[in-house]
Amino acid sequence: MRVCGLMSGTSLDGLDIAVVDFSHDEGKVQHDLVHFATVPYDDRMKQELHKLMDPAAPLQLVSSMNMYLGELYANSLMEVLQEAGINLETIDLISSHGQTIWHEPNVAADQRYARPNTMQIGDIAVLSERTGKTVIGDFRTRDIAAGGQGAPLVPFADQVLFQSETFGRILLNIGGIANLTVLPPLESEQPIVAYDTGPGNMVIDACVVKHFGGQSTFDKDGELAAGGTVDNQWIDELTSHEYFAAPAPKSTGRELFGAAFVETFWSEGDERGHSSTDKIATATMLTAKTIATEIQKYIQTHDVKEVIVSGGGVHNRTLMGLLKTLLPEQLKFATTDDLGIDADAKEAFVFALLGYLGIHQMPNSLPAATGAERETIMGKVAWGHS
Repeated sequence: MRVCGLMSGTSLDGLDIAVVDFSHDEGKVQHDLVHFATVPYDDRMKQELHKLMDPAAPLQLVSSMNMYLGELYANSLMEVLQEAGINLETIDLISSHGQTIWHEPNVAADQRYARPNTMQIGDIAVLSERTGKTVIGDFRTRDIAAGGQGAPLVPFADQVLFQSETFGRILLNIGGIANLTVLPPLESEQPIVAYDTGPGNMVIDACVVKHFGGQSTFDKDGELAAGGTVDNQWIDELTSHEYFAAPAPKSTGRELFGAAFVETFWSEGDERGHSSTDKIATATMLTAKTIATEIQKYIQTHDVKEVIVSGGGVHNRTLMGLLKTLLPEQLKFATTDDLGIDADAKEAFVFALLGYLGIHQMPNSLPAATGAERETIMGKVAWGHS
């Protein structure tokens, strides 16, 4: 089966598209990444999506953008396929994560009408209608219905693809939010552990936007952070945030580390007399420190020998350098490229896999990662007409 995995993450950079051929052989999933591309969002599109992250965003805007994104995903996919010389007729399934605009897995127990909830937009019916293909999407809600956090979902694929028989591995993905999957050796009695560690690129990127007045959205190679000075006393205060002390499984997003957090962070940096590059350096250390603190917890218990990194953060040399400095020297660092999966393509690839399993009615969730009461078959289906 040839599956197109679509992923638009919390960084709001654009739409990742992975074309993957899947098959089953003796109960194991075989895969071949045929093509990967990213279709970047223009500045206007990013601004519109940012508006939706505000809890006060008009319902009409949310509903309309849900339909618009379905069209945009369809057009982007067909353009990428045409440029790659891949016939749309060879595509058997589209698996779309959608764009998360709200994620609230924990709500106050005394609110009668409040329930754990999450919302991803980019309507799969529109995507199916425009392409003619069967589309599976809206994965997270089923896990939340089963008592889970609806995130992180990538650890399920990490277990399938990367668990070693002889030693422990940590799969670290640094997108807008950073998350890790701790995989013990195959025969170990230790559990698989997975959760969001906190901000990945999200706070760094927002600070870069402020630094350049919106002319740039990320710290290329970590050059700005390298030119700034980290305020370690401030780091101690920042890492006292209640999220970092919360037990796993846990998940987070812009609700905790988005615009409001960055505004407070930026203003506090001004009060401390820091330059914008000092603030970017400190934001980068915040990401590195919170990731490294979590990794340290499992090196001995899970016999971890390797940290395999994916996501946009892998290109930030300053961030990666800080991580290596904060962790034991003998810990080996690699990227998913070294294991045969493009580090940038990983999340789109993962959702192609979740869709492939879901459409075949096979479980595609990992309760150890999300806290769900049981494993489920995630994904809703819009049937194609071609």
